[in-house]
Amino acid sequence: MNSFDGIIEFVAVAESQGFSSAAKQLGCSTSHISRQISKLEKRLGVTLFARSTRQVSLTDAAQVYYQRCRELVNGLEQANEGLKTQQINLSGTLRVSAAGAFAEEHVAAALMAFSSSYPELTIEMDFNSRFVNFIEDGIDFAIRYGELKDSGLMARKLVDRPMAAAASYDYLSRYGQPTHPTQLKQHSCIVTNNEHWVFEHNNNTITTRVHGRWKSNNSHAAISACEQGLGIAYMPKSSLSKGLESGSLIPVLEDFWGRGSSSWIVYQNQRFLPLRARLAIDYLVKYFSDWD
Repeated sequence: MNSFDGIIEFVAVAESQGFSSAAKQLGCSTSHISRQISKLEKRLGVTLFARSTRQVSLTDAAQVYYQRCRELVNGLEQANEGLKTQQINLSGTLRVSAAGAFAEEHVAAALMAFSSSYPELTIEMDFNSRFVNFIEDGIDFAIRYGELKDSGLMARKLVDRPMAAAASYDYLSRYGQPTHPTQLKQHSCIVTNNEHWVFEHNNNTITTRVHGRWKSNNSHAAISACEQGLGIAYMPKSSLSKGLESGSLIPVLEDFWGRGSSSWIVYQNQRFLPLRARLAIDYLVKYFSDWD
């Protein structure tokens, strides 16, 4: 049985490319990782890692060995999860990074519903749009909106979020209603993260640079400014839906509303995800599968 000592640590270091990051992933000390790797290398009679000040990488001799060990670890994980799913009782803390009104209103509500089935599970949501280091920050997954950069992270789409433009009755009664996106240059616009608004009409894209009296990267503040008559807002329709339904906001330029972007679940690696994170992700994807 000693032949299996250090295998889990070896795979973790190989995939995270660092002893300290592997220790954080496995919830143990860096010294424990180092001891286990040293014992494994001594037992095998081969050097497994090339160490530098910046990262740790597999030696040529260890490449094939890693693939075989990865298969062993996958089998062990599947066996463990097979037992867990027979009688799931999730515990521990699920840590989620999120940003924007959609996450605050809809994703949070979905995770509350998810947690109601698991009374021993704690959920921490950090509403911050900053870049997330999943290992160092201890984040299981993040909710992000827009085009994703090719960062090597895994991603699953939650929903497509088409755009909508709106303004208050008071603003439109004073300044008139635009009939074409180019007319927005003569209007005060509520600017969030982008001054270049993209509209669509007859399969053509119309990009208009706007300006206005109110700029904010907080969607709630932007919507409130729009309802107070400070200008025209152009945001995902889901963010404006309450105002449009209540009548506090009037739709503008409906024939030109763009397709917008999507909201995504982003995470580091399926192999690193604890069961609570995997089940939460699956739940969210199913929850929003028919969301309008």
